[in-house]
Amino acid sequence: MKIVVDDLSGPEIARFLDEHVQQMRSLTPVESKHALDLNSLRRPDIMFWPVSEGDSLVGCGAIKRLDAGHAELKSMRTRSTRQRSGIASQLLEHIIAEARGMGFTRLSLETGAAESFLPARRLYERFGFQHCEPFADYQPDPNSTFMTRAL
Repeated sequence: MKIVVDDLSGPEIARFLDEHVQQMRSLTPVESKHALDLNSLRRPDIMFWPVSEGDSLVGCGAIKRLDAGHAELKSMRTRSTRQRSGIASQLLEHIIAEARGMGFTRLSLETGAAESFLPARRLYERFGFQHCEPFADYQPDPNSTFMTRAL
């Protein structure tokens, strides 16, 4: 498995991220959807990592700088045919290490509150994330769960 920083210029990653945004739209009301599209992920305050095995894209994740010590985990996704195979755990471990290396002392995230997001919430809990109040520009939302952890 290979995890490297990507410039988001390839057509495969564009399709993969479009699938992610479409899936989030199907699961979450539009006012509660916080998944970033391709152009939003190209901002200079975001670092993006695809995960590949051989020539296949199997996952991705990103962090968004909120301030000098705080970053937000964004765009965590595993290809549906590869879910529960350890890809997300390896990627999350990589992102946490990278965030520490970049000098961040806190990593937070927003994920869905619906039952379909339970596997994601359990993954984050296994990695030390705890439930918290909304952070950054988020507002309380019954469709969202907010989590954070110190690095």
